[in-house]
Amino acid sequence: MAGNAQTPAGAAREQDGRARAWEDAEQQAKKLKSSPDGEPHRKPPKRKIVLLMAYSGKGYHGMQRNIGSSQFKTIEDDLVSALVQSGCIPENHGEDMKKMSFQRCARTDKGVSAAGQVVSLKVWLIDDILEKINSHLPPHIRILGLKRVTGGFNSKNKCDARTYFYMLPTFAFAHKDHDVQDESYRLSAETLQRVNGLLSCYKGTHSFHNFTSQKGPREASARRYILDMFCEEPFVREGMEFAVIKVKGQSFMTHQIRKMVGLVVAIVKGYAPESVLERSWGEAKVDVPKAPGLGLVLERVHFEKYNQRFGNDGLHEPLDWTREEAGVTAFKEQHIYPTIISTERHERSMAQWLSTLPVHDFNATAHAAAGPGTKVPDPPGDSD
Repeated sequence: MAGNAQTPAGAAREQDGRARAWEDAEQQAKKLKSSPDGEPHRKPPKRKIVLLMAYSGKGYHGMQRNIGSSQFKTIEDDLVSALVQSGCIPENHGEDMKKMSFQRCARTDKGVSAAGQVVSLKVWLIDDILEKINSHLPPHIRILGLKRVTGGFNSKNKCDARTYFYMLPTFAFAHKDHDVQDESYRLSAETLQRVNGLLSCYKGTHSFHNFTSQKGPREASARRYILDMFCEEPFVREGMEFAVIKVKGQSFMTHQIRKMVGLVVAIVKGYAPESVLERSWGEAKVDVPKAPGLGLVLERVHFEKYNQRFGNDGLHEPLDWTREEAGVTAFKEQHIYPTIISTERHERSMAQWLSTLPVHDFNATAHAAAGPGTKVPDPPGDSD
């Protein structure tokens, strides 16, 4: 009997051994699926995709996330939260977006909406991914489509062009001296023709240093190529007539489109001479008014070169959203147009901005008009 007695040290070793065995068994159980085949459970590999997004920008401080600045809510704050909650990305990727190779096609400003924003990122391709992401998003932000792309795809760098539209009440074009200045105004064919004549002047390559901030007239980055710009036929909503200006360009600088629209409005209303357009592309500083942000919408982004190279290679889909077009149209009708119309009616952002046009001196440079050494502020009423 004495030969079979176990020493305290031996008992301890046996206990440790049993504990390790239990730990190993527990870890193995965690790795196994609950399915009968007992195959080890592994997270699926992350894949590079693009998401087609639509959103109403009212109440947001733009698209791009500002890490550590929770007081200024952005569209990406809500998007990243939905990606984490739906299980597409791990939580630490939400805290550091570089980990999922996140890139947006366009960085829309405060209050600006989008009907066709495209973002690229790496995600786990879980089942019912679109439904799960959308279930964690507010109704004024929707993911309308998803496509697989090449591993090195970057939505900003691969984008050839961007199309925006600017929706505004047509009384913005009413001449200051001999037209009514309220919602009873209706845009004539002659005025529409003049508007389109002026908008067409923007086509081609020009230095738009006067249409943004912190760009000098000789900076190469201030030169931008505009493919097209025109105003569509007006339409009436809730008793107020609106028109939509569309502009397609390779890329745009901050506030560029709003200032392009603002200068044409100032000319058509009779505050500025037509010659100011040509002068604004020269080296002199010109005081260009900035139209409100409310009516600006990113409508579509274009990937022609990517589609030519990869769209028909048998492995990747072309970045064409024809099948999603109905969803895009429905979102604009439900969330974008009504927000613009309702906000214009209640806050009168366009009417208030129009009242600031007389303070601009379009016959002199901004500095000459203000006097030497004087900083010229943006006129009151601008949204950002």
